[in-house]
Amino acid sequence: MTTTTKTLKLTFLNGEKKNSITLGDAVDNLTEEQVRQAMNTIASANAFEKDGVAYYETPQSASYVERTVSDIFNDGANSESASADKQD
Repeated sequence: MTTTTKTLKLTFLNGEKKNSITLGDAVDNLTEEQVRQAMNTIASANAFEKDGVAYYETPQSASYVERTVSDIFNDGANSESASADKQD
């Protein structure tokens, strides 16, 4: 079985350091303007900091990341299916 997931990765600069936020199940047709606006809102909120240093200070990039997993085998998936069949 093959499963593909899509996430939205937002990367910010904090001085020299990069920090990112990864959002699962993100809408996949967001415009650059929408994402920039959201990232600027996150940065201006100053809600995420440690020792007086903001984690998400300056928006740097945003990208969709797709991940595909192709099972060679998964005994756990088979036992879950069998268990569900027994309950019906």
